[in-house]
Amino acid sequence: MATSFHGTTTRGGKRSAWLMTGASSLLAIALAMPAQAQTQTPTQTDLQNTVTPGAAAPQPAVPVTANETSAAQAGSPQDAATAQDVSQGNSVEAGDPDIVVVGLRGSLQRNLDLKRESSGVVDVISAEDIGKFPDSNVAASLQRLPGVSIQRSGSRGEPTGITVRGFGGDFNTTLYDGRRIATGTGGRQIDFSTVGVDFIGQLSVLKTPDVSLASSSIGATVNIAFPNPFDHPGFRAAATASGSVQDRAGRVVPTGGLLISSTNEAETFGVLADVIYTRRDTDTNRVYVSGWPGGNYAPCQLAGSTGTCTPTSNTQSAAYANPANRQNLPGWFPQQYGAEQQRVKDERVDARVSLQYHPSDDLMLTLDNNFSRQNITQNNYAFGVWFNQGDLRNVTLDANGTATDFTQANTPTDFTAALNKQILQTNQTGLNVKYDATENLTLEGDVAYAKSWLNPGDVIGSANGDIGYGNRLGNVLRFTVDGASNKAFPTISNFGPAGDESRWADQSLIGSHVTVNQTQHNTDELVQFRGNATWKQDDLTLKAGGQYYQDTFNFRNQSTFTNNFWQAYAGYGAPSGGTSGISPLPANLYQGSISLDNFIPGFNGSLPPSVFVFDPIAYQNFLTSQGNPSATRVPGFNYGNVNGFTGTFDEAVDPGSILRVRERTWSLYASANFKTEVGGLPLTINAGIRNETTNLVSTGQGRLPLVLVTSAADPTLLSIPNYTQVQPQTARNSYSYLLPSMDAKLELTDNLILRIDASRTLTRPTLNLLNPVLNVGNGQRIGALNASGGNANLKPYLADNFDLGAEWYYRRNSYLAVNFFLKNVSNFIVGGVTRQAINGVVDPTTGQLASFAVSQQVNGPDATVRGVELAWQQVFGDTGFGFQANATFVDTNRPYDDKNISQTGFAVTGLANSANFVGFYDKNGFQIRAALNWRDEYLAQFGQNQNTGSFGAEPTFVNQSFQVDLTSSFDVTKNFSVFGEALNLNKNKQSTHGRYSNQLLDVFDYGRRFTLGARYRF
Repeated sequence: MATSFHGTTTRGGKRSAWLMTGASSLLAIALAMPAQAQTQTPTQTDLQNTVTPGAAAPQPAVPVTANETSAAQAGSPQDAATAQDVSQGNSVEAGDPDIVVVGLRGSLQRNLDLKRESSGVVDVISAEDIGKFPDSNVAASLQRLPGVSIQRSGSRGEPTGITVRGFGGDFNTTLYDGRRIATGTGGRQIDFSTVGVDFIGQLSVLKTPDVSLASSSIGATVNIAFPNPFDHPGFRAAATASGSVQDRAGRVVPTGGLLISSTNEAETFGVLADVIYTRRDTDTNRVYVSGWPGGNYAPCQLAGSTGTCTPTSNTQSAAYANPANRQNLPGWFPQQYGAEQQRVKDERVDARVSLQYHPSDDLMLTLDNNFSRQNITQNNYAFGVWFNQGDLRNVTLDANGTATDFTQANTPTDFTAALNKQILQTNQTGLNVKYDATENLTLEGDVAYAKSWLNPGDVIGSANGDIGYGNRLGNVLRFTVDGASNKAFPTISNFGPAGDESRWADQSLIGSHVTVNQTQHNTDELVQFRGNATWKQDDLTLKAGGQYYQDTFNFRNQSTFTNNFWQAYAGYGAPSGGTSGISPLPANLYQGSISLDNFIPGFNGSLPPSVFVFDPIAYQNFLTSQGNPSATRVPGFNYGNVNGFTGTFDEAVDPGSILRVRERTWSLYASANFKTEVGGLPLTINAGIRNETTNLVSTGQGRLPLVLVTSAADPTLLSIPNYTQVQPQTARNSYSYLLPSMDAKLELTDNLILRIDASRTLTRPTLNLLNPVLNVGNGQRIGALNASGGNANLKPYLADNFDLGAEWYYRRNSYLAVNFFLKNVSNFIVGGVTRQAINGVVDPTTGQLASFAVSQQVNGPDATVRGVELAWQQVFGDTGFGFQANATFVDTNRPYDDKNISQTGFAVTGLANSANFVGFYDKNGFQIRAALNWRDEYLAQFGQNQNTGSFGAEPTFVNQSFQVDLTSSFDVTKNFSVFGEALNLNKNKQSTHGRYSNQLLDVFDYGRRFTLGARYRF
């Protein structure tokens, strides 16, 4: 069968060829190095980073999986940190068999040893020492591995998630010491920025499943191993402290951590405790378009048209008699455009306590608790303008139908400030018991309870203030697309009150508008148990066991949309001709401004002069101070649209957002691992099977709108003052799957390994898709009515996976690998958007049945994903120099078709070619490492911030990215070291676009970050 790996587009073809050519050249250089470089006798100063010929490799820091060691092994030293210290100041004979590699090269060798010994396809990253992990973020470390790329938070620039072989988010499972972890994010995957990296022992990425661990990840299973006291018997302590600064924020903020571990003299009891405080401050500039909905233009809207223009699709209207008014020209337009500065403070506390009891070689008990709390505070200062397709005139459409130039009359202008807070707290307690019943039989039991909260307590997730001008001060705004989204953002002109650009920020004309407070509250409660028995004898290992977990998710959103309090003082006030709203506002509310000049360096496009800095809490307090509109007449209050408001912007729970999902899953598994020979060649076979049965109960709160009304305060708004009575709705679903797995490893020579792997895995649907009710939220806009419907009967994605790979370990700490993979995935969930009426509600602006864009999901088509991973690691003898390089090329039979404007379009998301290069020097206590990461453009998802179009869910593409990071450290003494880190040295920017490359959605400029710190261990 012929297989193509050229990707879904040809844009990266030349770069791919360049990478392959460069890799070939480097390989030739490496192989041409003198053989003496491998075997020359090390000098005294070289011993820190060298290995004498024949020295045994150190044991891994922790096992690749958490349940493959016996009780005796769990009580033994688990990494090179317990071996003889050969750092500065110690003298060791060159022939000493206990000499081991430490530092960066030592960790790389341990990673290779684990990869080589594994029966499946596994990549590993281990700590160089206690408190010394290669990167300051878990996802940042993982992206150095072949087939792994990352997603970033645009506002922080922090890696928050990973994609493995094109599958991201919920397609990957993350475990803590072999256990699932609760997450309040609203999905199944954790946010990697919430994981403290300082004291992690090891990261393992299992690209082929271990049936005793998990088979519920089509992408990969990531196992994060944390330290335990018997990893390092005796007394150990490590401390780290650093300060970091982002170039635009200009504030140095601290990070610090402390780990203490001790075992008693008899080595029967041990305790470990660590705590880490991390802070990151980031000021990010962003230009955005909230969505590019598709719809139909009328010919009279196009540039060059003259006469009256009344766009309509109503065949019964008088205007429809004129062909120029008929909406029959497909195209796309920007729903909302603006720019903002986001000032983010990210604080995180991570802590762990581990107690181990080891009364004999046969028994090990481990009781541990992991805690994390991330508190993100974000101040946003922005402007925004809103567009409706039917109001656009003088429209120029490019060949793809994108509106690249148009005007809109009576365009209001809004200035916003928001104080956003997000608290994500997670706590997990677990007990693990390992008992060596006989010399061959080990029994293990593991039980854990975890809970995660998003925004616990009375926190307000987002407190917003919106001010501006409109109505009679609206302008005939012009919008122009200036180029591709990776190098330009749109330009607006003729802005300002009534088109007077010189009065853009005239405070005497600015008045109050909408006030939005909203908070998402989630909890995830997880109870799990695993029990298994392992029999080991000679070259045979048998394992059998079972696992049970109950996962309960609760979701609730509350906001001022629900009670319509958001419109309490909307209307901009008297200067705009409004009958509601307060203007002018007190001068002391304004705290300055932010210039938009050269806002995104390196990008073309033009913005208005500035945005205001003001405190949304002070703004809301000012409005509250006007009094109780329900008790007395308050000037500026929006009496025509708001009822029940007593002066404070209290949130109300949206019944349609209430969702409770409970999953119960029972699993049974068995595996056999044995070693034999084929034609005199060593062969390792690992075969397993896992059966998973899931019962799901999903409960939501259903209600439907009774009426839509316009807003006198804002001509773009529609409200829903009345709904039907809330009715609880419960749906049940169950499914069971048999998931086999087989790994074969054939050692063709002592250094050349051939791998063949086949497996079946699954991924469960995203949680918010399981809501059994249709939710129609308040706060609708004219021409942009929307609703969302869930489907509790969704089945999991199912994948048949095949791997074929070869690994050549041609010298110590060096290898070449190639791995071909194929995934046939069925039950893909298709998220379509359809236009439909709901409950007979009439749109008051048209007099017809209201047409809502309803997002719904169903199980749909199959798809094949195929690709190849190339990896190369080279250490140049004892010179201290080396590099890691890898590239991934991926393709699918279901690429995105930008010409398909049906409402149920489908394509595989997340697929992108990628490449990484890490060059390093590590010798004599000095280490420096440069990391280069490249990822091609890819389809991230279906759906944009505004999903109101007529052509289904519009796509979001992430543009190509390339980032350079630099880290360095120096061992001042054997116990004390200093380190530095520079991230995003090349000032990479993150940008996204819609269906076509000139449909900019976002561009984030999150700048560079510099860190300087010190570590101490004893």
